[in-house]
Amino acid sequence: MTTSAGSIQSFLYMGKETYEVSIKDVFVANRLKLLERLEQSDQGQNGLVFLQGGVSQERYDTDHEPIFRQESYFWYLTGVKEPDVMLLLNVATKQTLLFVPRLPCEYATIMGRIKTCDEWKELYMVDEVLYTDQVIQVIETMLKQQQESKILLMEGRNSDSGNMYKAPVMITEHFIETNIDKSTLFSILAECRVVKSSTELLLLRHVTEITSFAHVYTMQQMKPNMMEYQAESLFRHYCYYNHGCRLVGYTPICGCGPNAAVLHYGHAGEPNARQILAGEMCLMDMGAEYFGYGSDVTCSYPINGVFETKEQRAIYDAVLKAQVAVYDMMRPGVSLVDCHKRAEVCILQGLADIGVVEPGDKSMEELVEMRLGAVFMPHGLGHLIGIDTHDVGGYLEGQPERPKEPGLAKLRTARLLQENMTLTVEPGCYFINHLLDEALNDDSPLRRYLNADRVNSLRGFGGVRLEDVVAVTNNGCVNYTLCPRTIAEVEAVMAGAKWPPTRDDAPELRRERLTSTTPLCAPPGIKS
Repeated sequence: MTTSAGSIQSFLYMGKETYEVSIKDVFVANRLKLLERLEQSDQGQNGLVFLQGGVSQERYDTDHEPIFRQESYFWYLTGVKEPDVMLLLNVATKQTLLFVPRLPCEYATIMGRIKTCDEWKELYMVDEVLYTDQVIQVIETMLKQQQESKILLMEGRNSDSGNMYKAPVMITEHFIETNIDKSTLFSILAECRVVKSSTELLLLRHVTEITSFAHVYTMQQMKPNMMEYQAESLFRHYCYYNHGCRLVGYTPICGCGPNAAVLHYGHAGEPNARQILAGEMCLMDMGAEYFGYGSDVTCSYPINGVFETKEQRAIYDAVLKAQVAVYDMMRPGVSLVDCHKRAEVCILQGLADIGVVEPGDKSMEELVEMRLGAVFMPHGLGHLIGIDTHDVGGYLEGQPERPKEPGLAKLRTARLLQENMTLTVEPGCYFINHLLDEALNDDSPLRRYLNADRVNSLRGFGGVRLEDVVAVTNNGCVNYTLCPRTIAEVEAVMAGAKWPPTRDDAPELRRERLTSTTPLCAPPGIKS
């Protein structure tokens, strides 16, 4: 956030020509969306919505302060960057109140000038700003004035992490149970985040274009004998230096060679620390984040810049065909489960073409129903994306339940697609030892459909994943990811070709802005 002409602006950006995020068009609009949904509900019409923002933290017992990232639901409704802030929405009056910490004068010495309540009000476009030590008193007054009102609190389980969002103790311990409703807000607010507004879509498109060009920049710098962490460093530098993305959406995954078969490689125990050997495949799964909204894109390519073996080409091509097949299916009303199965058909067919899968008397669709596809793609096809990489709303009440079959059980949502949903589409094919061992076991019904010698020859290959961020339209989908995807594109870019291209040779990938004159400009460092 910057200032102009001495006054705080009602948008967030990082200065110079970085993207401007409108407080009104994003966060005020999100609040109005929630208020409208609550007005239409049986229990929320006269409610007082209370949310507690993220709290400032220090690392263990030290005074080190990690970079603060706002709690996602609070961010969705406010855009407030600072910690220790609280929100109160009066559904009946549509009044928005922020409560900010009453900071001591000494704060300004260490952390900078303390904003006045009027400045908070102007920046975040709320009706009133008070101090957090006034919260209880204000709620008590509102309950007296609106005697049928209840305090609507968030409480529910995140279906990705399994963690509970717990109602704030400061409210539950002070007010009697009959004044509190912990069952209404969670599902309604989560559902609000599932379908994006037009402004949110533009922001997600922007951060995905940043991510796409950061991948291209990284791809063009990588050479044999470099380290995996150098890829992570190049990506982070590009996003922050050129576009002000201080954070990434998740821990970068730079798995090369056999590490490409570790789905969430790159964590503290495996910190992208392997040297990349000539001839190996690289799997780079990284996404930028800009003012709370993130992207999630994966590129796979040979470190030599050329697909040198038939296995590399066939496996990559099978995964790419899976993406295209899914894009051909995507439109409102289509099940993500069906899309997942279609992707598995393409991958199994690709493996059959190189002798790994031996279908015998079975069709690829029959092998999918036997769950052979889960041996090679043990994760879900994709997930909702927005403020969180694995965005909320996957398994809310009233939506399809999580499948129980191998592979399908890993889907982060089984919902029917809706217009303006944003999702990743990320088919993959991996050679993971323990899954191969189980499938080749004498007792496995899948063994007869696998050529054990061919399977074993690919142990250590790693894997291929291609992941794009896609928005569902009224009659199909649009792909926000502008990365090289065909084998010809990847090899050309790694050889130094210009990107983005002047001609789209793969329109089936639905990269509508690939050849536009208006996509995010590629800064110096990418050959364009």
